[in-house]
Amino acid sequence: MAKDSGKRPIIIKKVKKGGHAHHGGSWKVAYADFVTAMMAFFMVMWILGMDESTRKAVEGYFSNPAGFKKGYGSGNSPISSGNTPSRIKAETVKLIMHTAQEKAFAKAASDIKTRLDSAKGALGPAKFEITMSSKGLRIELIENGKGDNFFGRGSATMTPAALVALKLIARELIALRNPIVVEGHTDASLYGQNAAYSNWELSADRANAARRVLEQEGLDPARVIEVRGYADTQLRRPDDPQAAENRRISILLPFTSGQPAATVPDVGMGGN
Repeated sequence: MAKDSGKRPIIIKKVKKGGHAHHGGSWKVAYADFVTAMMAFFMVMWILGMDESTRKAVEGYFSNPAGFKKGYGSGNSPISSGNTPSRIKAETVKLIMHTAQEKAFAKAASDIKTRLDSAKGALGPAKFEITMSSKGLRIELIENGKGDNFFGRGSATMTPAALVALKLIARELIALRNPIVVEGHTDASLYGQNAAYSNWELSADRANAARRVLEQEGLDPARVIEVRGYADTQLRRPDDPQAAENRRISILLPFTSGQPAATVPDVGMGGN
Protein backbone atom coordinates (compact mmCIF):
# COMPACT_ATOMS: atom_id res chain seq x y z
CA MET A 1 0.00 0.00 0.00
CA ALA A 2 1.39 3.27 -1.07
CA LYS A 3 2.16 5.75 1.53
CA ASP A 4 -0.20 8.64 1.98
CA SER A 5 1.32 11.73 0.45
CA GLY A 6 -0.34 13.85 3.12
CA LYS A 7 -2.35 15.84 0.65
CA ARG A 8 -6.05 15.98 1.04
CA PRO A 9 -8.18 15.63 -2.02
CA ILE A 10 -9.88 18.79 -3.24
CA ILE A 11 -13.61 18.36 -3.47
CA ILE A 12 -15.53 20.91 -5.56
CA LYS A 13 -19.22 21.16 -4.86
CA LYS A 14 -21.49 22.86 -7.37
CA VAL A 15 -24.57 24.17 -5.68
CA LYS A 16 -27.45 24.73 -8.01
CA LYS A 17 -29.46 27.65 -6.66
CA GLY A 18 -33.14 27.66 -7.36
CA GLY A 19 -34.36 30.66 -9.43
CA HIS A 20 -36.97 33.11 -8.21
CA ALA A 21 -40.49 32.26 -9.08
CA HIS A 22 -41.79 33.95 -12.25
CA HIS A 23 -43.72 37.15 -11.51
CA GLY A 24 -47.26 37.22 -12.87
CA GLY A 25 -48.64 40.07 -15.12
CA SER A 26 -51.78 40.78 -13.09
CA TRP A 27 -50.36 44.03 -11.66
CA LYS A 28 -49.84 45.39 -15.17
CA VAL A 29 -53.47 44.79 -16.00
CA ALA A 30 -54.58 46.53 -12.82
CA TYR A 31 -52.30 49.50 -13.51
CA ALA A 32 -53.55 49.79 -17.09
CA ASP A 33 -57.15 49.78 -15.84
CA PHE A 34 -56.31 52.51 -13.34
CA VAL A 35 -54.66 54.72 -15.99
CA THR A 36 -57.59 54.19 -18.37
CA ALA A 37 -60.08 55.10 -15.65
CA MET A 38 -58.16 58.27 -14.79
CA MET A 39 -57.98 59.27 -18.45
CA ALA A 40 -61.72 58.72 -18.83
CA PHE A 41 -62.37 60.77 -15.68
CA PHE A 42 -60.33 63.74 -16.87
CA MET A 43 -61.88 63.47 -20.34
CA VAL A 44 -65.35 63.73 -18.81
CA MET A 45 -64.30 66.70 -16.67
CA TRP A 46 -62.81 68.40 -19.73
CA ILE A 47 -65.97 67.91 -21.78
CA LEU A 48 -68.20 69.18 -18.97
CA GLY A 49 -66.13 72.36 -18.83
CA MET A 50 -66.59 73.11 -22.55
CA ASP A 51 -69.07 75.57 -23.98
CA GLU A 52 -71.66 74.39 -26.49
CA SER A 53 -69.71 75.37 -29.62
CA THR A 54 -66.52 73.56 -28.61
CA ARG A 55 -68.49 70.51 -27.47
CA LYS A 56 -70.14 70.26 -30.88
CA ALA A 57 -66.76 70.56 -32.57
CA VAL A 58 -65.34 67.67 -30.53
CA GLU A 59 -68.50 65.65 -31.16
CA GLY A 60 -68.13 66.26 -34.89
CA TYR A 61 -64.53 65.07 -34.85
CA PHE A 62 -65.28 61.78 -33.11
CA SER A 63 -68.44 61.19 -35.15
CA ASN A 64 -66.64 61.54 -38.48
CA PRO A 65 -62.86 61.93 -38.12
CA ALA A 66 -62.23 61.47 -41.84
CA GLY A 67 -64.71 64.13 -42.83
CA PHE A 68 -63.42 66.42 -40.11
CA LYS A 69 -59.82 66.21 -41.36
CA LYS A 70 -60.90 66.58 -44.95
CA GLY A 71 -62.76 69.74 -44.11
CA TYR A 72 -59.96 71.22 -42.05
CA GLY A 73 -59.18 74.68 -43.30
CA SER A 74 -62.04 74.62 -45.79
CA GLY A 75 -64.71 75.83 -43.42
CA ASN A 76 -66.67 72.55 -43.36
CA SER A 77 -65.87 71.50 -39.81
CA PRO A 78 -67.00 73.26 -36.64
CA ILE A 79 -63.46 74.14 -35.60
CA SER A 80 -62.13 75.07 -39.03
CA SER A 81 -65.11 77.33 -39.62
CA GLY A 82 -63.68 79.82 -37.18
CA ASN A 83 -64.87 78.58 -33.79
CA THR A 84 -61.53 79.40 -32.19
CA PRO A 85 -61.45 80.33 -28.49
CA SER A 86 -61.24 84.04 -29.34
CA ARG A 87 -64.21 83.81 -31.69
CA ILE A 88 -66.21 81.80 -29.18
CA LYS A 89 -65.44 84.44 -26.53
CA ALA A 90 -66.56 87.20 -28.91
CA GLU A 91 -69.83 85.38 -29.59
CA THR A 92 -70.40 84.99 -25.85
CA VAL A 93 -69.83 88.71 -25.27
CA LYS A 94 -72.24 89.53 -28.11
CA LEU A 95 -74.91 87.29 -26.59
CA ILE A 96 -74.48 88.93 -23.18
CA MET A 97 -74.78 92.39 -24.75
CA HIS A 98 -77.90 91.37 -26.64
CA THR A 99 -79.53 89.97 -23.51
CA ALA A 100 -78.73 93.18 -21.62
CA GLN A 101 -80.36 95.22 -24.40
CA GLU A 102 -83.46 93.04 -24.30
CA LYS A 103 -83.82 93.74 -20.59
CA ALA A 104 -83.25 97.47 -21.10
CA PHE A 105 -85.83 97.51 -23.92
CA ALA A 106 -88.39 95.66 -21.81
CA LYS A 107 -87.96 98.16 -18.97
CA ALA A 108 -88.14 101.14 -21.35
CA ALA A 109 -91.28 99.74 -22.98
CA SER A 110 -92.95 99.30 -19.60
CA ASP A 111 -91.95 102.79 -18.44
CA ILE A 112 -93.14 104.43 -21.68
CA LYS A 113 -96.49 102.68 -21.43
CA THR A 114 -96.83 103.84 -17.82
CA ARG A 115 -96.09 107.45 -18.83
CA LEU A 116 -98.56 107.36 -21.72
CA ASP A 117 -101.27 105.75 -19.59
CA SER A 118 -100.85 108.45 -16.96
CA ALA A 119 -101.35 111.15 -19.60
CA LYS A 120 -104.53 109.77 -21.18
CA GLY A 121 -106.36 112.97 -20.38
CA ALA A 122 -104.03 114.96 -22.65
CA LEU A 123 -103.72 112.25 -25.28
CA GLY A 124 -107.40 111.59 -25.80
CA PRO A 125 -108.23 108.62 -28.06
CA ALA A 126 -104.68 108.41 -29.42
CA LYS A 127 -103.42 104.86 -29.99
CA PHE A 128 -99.93 103.58 -29.20
CA GLU A 129 -98.24 100.25 -29.74
CA ILE A 130 -94.90 99.18 -28.29
CA THR A 131 -93.35 95.92 -29.50
CA MET A 132 -90.03 94.15 -29.11
CA SER A 133 -88.90 91.80 -31.88
CA SER A 134 -85.70 90.46 -33.43
CA LYS A 135 -85.21 93.90 -35.00
CA GLY A 136 -85.31 95.81 -31.74
CA LEU A 137 -87.76 98.01 -29.84
CA ARG A 138 -90.49 99.71 -31.88
CA ILE A 139 -92.81 102.46 -30.62
CA GLU A 140 -95.71 103.47 -32.86
CA LEU A 141 -98.11 106.41 -32.73
CA ILE A 142 -101.12 105.17 -34.67
CA GLU A 143 -104.06 107.22 -35.89
CA ASN A 144 -107.53 105.87 -35.20
CA GLY A 145 -111.08 107.09 -35.28
CA LYS A 146 -111.21 110.20 -37.44
CA GLY A 147 -107.47 109.97 -37.96
CA ASP A 148 -106.42 113.41 -36.73
CA ASN A 149 -105.00 112.57 -33.30
CA PHE A 150 -101.38 113.33 -34.21
CA PHE A 151 -101.55 115.20 -37.53
CA GLY A 152 -104.28 116.89 -39.48
CA ARG A 153 -105.30 115.21 -42.71
CA GLY A 154 -102.62 115.85 -45.34
CA SER A 155 -100.57 117.95 -42.89
CA ALA A 156 -97.18 117.54 -41.20
CA THR A 157 -98.16 119.89 -38.36
CA MET A 158 -98.42 118.08 -35.04
CA THR A 159 -101.38 118.21 -32.71
CA PRO A 160 -100.90 118.94 -28.98
CA ALA A 161 -101.46 115.24 -28.26
CA ALA A 162 -98.57 114.27 -30.56
CA LEU A 163 -96.26 116.75 -28.84
CA VAL A 164 -97.17 115.42 -25.39
CA ALA A 165 -96.67 111.81 -26.47
CA LEU A 166 -93.29 112.39 -28.11
CA LYS A 167 -92.01 114.38 -25.15
CA LEU A 168 -92.93 111.56 -22.78
CA ILE A 169 -91.32 108.99 -25.07
CA ALA A 170 -88.15 111.07 -25.43
CA ARG A 171 -87.60 111.11 -21.66
CA GLU A 172 -87.26 107.32 -21.66
CA LEU A 173 -85.25 107.06 -24.88
CA ILE A 174 -82.58 109.43 -23.52
CA ALA A 175 -81.51 106.76 -21.01
CA LEU A 176 -80.80 104.22 -23.77
CA ARG A 177 -77.76 104.16 -26.06
CA ASN A 178 -79.14 102.45 -29.14
CA PRO A 179 -79.39 104.25 -32.48
CA ILE A 180 -82.82 105.49 -33.53
CA VAL A 181 -84.73 105.29 -36.80
CA VAL A 182 -87.85 107.46 -37.24
CA GLU A 183 -90.38 106.36 -39.86
CA GLY A 184 -93.46 107.99 -41.32
CA HIS A 185 -96.39 106.18 -42.97
CA THR A 186 -99.53 107.43 -44.71
CA ASP A 187 -102.70 105.87 -46.02
CA ALA A 188 -103.37 105.45 -49.74
CA SER A 189 -105.34 108.68 -50.17
CA LEU A 190 -103.91 110.60 -53.12
CA TYR A 191 -103.29 114.27 -53.68
CA GLY A 192 -104.38 115.88 -56.93
CA GLN A 193 -103.05 114.21 -60.05
CA ASN A 194 -100.66 117.06 -60.84
CA ALA A 195 -99.75 117.86 -57.24
CA ALA A 196 -96.04 118.30 -56.60
CA TYR A 197 -96.49 117.18 -52.99
CA SER A 198 -97.28 113.49 -52.47
CA ASN A 199 -97.52 110.90 -49.72
CA TRP A 200 -93.76 110.43 -50.02
CA GLU A 201 -93.08 113.99 -48.93
CA LEU A 202 -95.85 113.89 -46.33
CA SER A 203 -94.58 110.72 -44.63
CA ALA A 204 -91.00 112.01 -44.61
CA ASP A 205 -92.06 115.41 -43.24
CA ARG A 206 -94.05 113.81 -40.44
CA ALA A 207 -91.12 111.59 -39.48
CA ASN A 208 -88.81 114.59 -39.54
CA ALA A 209 -91.21 116.58 -37.35
CA ALA A 210 -91.15 113.74 -34.80
CA ARG A 211 -87.34 113.71 -34.89
CA ARG A 212 -87.20 117.43 -34.10
CA VAL A 213 -89.40 117.02 -31.03
CA LEU A 214 -87.29 114.13 -29.71
CA GLU A 215 -84.11 116.17 -30.10
CA GLN A 216 -85.68 119.25 -28.53
CA GLU A 217 -86.41 117.13 -25.46
CA GLY A 218 -82.73 116.25 -25.05
CA LEU A 219 -82.19 113.24 -27.31
CA ASP A 220 -78.66 113.21 -28.75
CA PRO A 221 -79.01 114.07 -32.48
CA ALA A 222 -76.12 111.71 -33.27
CA ARG A 223 -78.30 108.76 -32.26
CA VAL A 224 -80.80 109.41 -35.04
CA ILE A 225 -79.26 107.48 -37.92
CA GLU A 226 -82.21 107.54 -40.34
CA VAL A 227 -85.45 109.38 -41.03
CA ARG A 228 -87.62 107.38 -43.42
CA GLY A 229 -90.75 108.22 -45.35
CA TYR A 230 -92.61 105.15 -46.63
CA ALA A 231 -95.73 106.84 -48.01
CA ASP A 232 -98.40 104.11 -48.36
CA THR A 233 -96.00 101.25 -49.23
CA GLN A 234 -96.28 99.52 -45.83
CA LEU A 235 -99.94 99.65 -44.95
CA ARG A 236 -100.97 98.47 -41.52
CA ARG A 237 -104.38 97.62 -42.91
CA PRO A 238 -103.81 96.27 -46.45
CA ASP A 239 -107.49 95.28 -46.57
CA ASP A 240 -108.45 98.95 -46.13
CA PRO A 241 -105.76 101.20 -47.72
CA GLN A 242 -107.48 104.40 -46.57
CA ALA A 243 -108.01 103.32 -42.96
CA ALA A 244 -106.79 105.74 -40.30
CA GLU A 245 -104.53 103.03 -38.77
CA ASN A 246 -102.30 103.22 -41.85
CA ARG A 247 -101.24 106.73 -40.83
CA ARG A 248 -98.60 106.41 -38.15
CA ILE A 249 -95.19 107.42 -36.85
CA SER A 250 -92.79 104.63 -35.91
CA ILE A 251 -89.67 104.95 -33.73
CA LEU A 252 -87.30 101.98 -34.01
CA LEU A 253 -84.35 101.26 -31.72
CA PRO A 254 -82.33 98.47 -33.40
CA PHE A 255 -80.18 96.03 -31.47
CA THR A 256 -76.50 96.96 -31.67
CA SER A 257 -74.97 93.53 -30.98
CA GLY A 258 -75.98 91.82 -34.19
CA GLN A 259 -78.64 89.18 -34.64
CA PRO A 260 -79.87 87.40 -31.50
CA ALA A 261 -79.12 83.77 -30.86
CA ALA A 262 -82.82 83.10 -31.09
CA THR A 263 -85.66 85.13 -32.48
CA VAL A 264 -87.37 87.23 -29.84
CA PRO A 265 -91.15 86.90 -30.07
CA ASP A 266 -93.15 90.07 -30.64
CA VAL A 267 -94.34 91.42 -27.32
CA GLY A 268 -97.21 93.83 -27.64
CA MET A 269 -97.57 96.61 -25.12
CA GLY A 270 -100.04 98.76 -26.93
CA GLY A 271 -102.66 101.02 -25.49
CA ASN A 272 -105.40 103.29 -26.71
